[in-house]
Amino acid sequence: MPDPWGVRRAENLLTTLEGVLSARVVTTPLGEVSEIHILAQAGLQPKQLVRNIESALLAHLGLKVDHRKISVAQTAEVKPLETLERTAVRERAMQRGILFENLAVLAGVRPQRVAVAVTVSLGGRQETAQEEAPDTPRGRVEGSARATVSVLERFMEKHSLVVESVQVVDAADRSVVFVALQGLGGRDAVMLTGTAEIRQSPERAAVFAVLDATNRWVDARRPA
Repeated sequence: MPDPWGVRRAENLLTTLEGVLSARVVTTPLGEVSEIHILAQAGLQPKQLVRNIESALLAHLGLKVDHRKISVAQTAEVKPLETLERTAVRERAMQRGILFENLAVLAGVRPQRVAVAVTVSLGGRQETAQEEAPDTPRGRVEGSARATVSVLERFMEKHSLVVESVQVVDAADRSVVFVALQGLGGRDAVMLTGTAEIRQSPERAAVFAVLDATNRWVDARRPA
């Protein structure tokens, strides 16, 4: 399985620390660490363990994490840990909203065209949508945004999204993708905007920019 943000690498590192039985790292759609959950043996000093976690992430991965994002639970029993862990992970996954799963840019049916497929998940349900686009840098970025919008609409019944603008802009010595969308539902329309830094590819950044703009909006409008 791909690990674009290094989550599993960080979790594997944390489980090597003394007294740590299990570690779960939660990230935002943009790859920023939002929470770290630790299950540790009883008898350890939580403050010292948090300091060890901060030091390990910074020294091995160059990742600086605010200590307030780290929570530590202690248990004297190792056996029940598996059940507790599965429950905690399932509950957390249900709360995290829309998650990026995959992006594929394939050759199109027609010459000078590509097919952009985006896969996301929400509440354990995974969906994929595909859009055809011109095989140009701008066309692939716009196609990625439209494919993301198409797949998000599958999680809603009475609302839809329209891509108004997709731009690659330079800001603060970095290149970012900026998107502007219209969220539609009945007579209501709202402007949604999002950005994402280009790290791996402009197409991938376009997906994250759309998720940045729509995550809460879509999650609030999906059927219960």
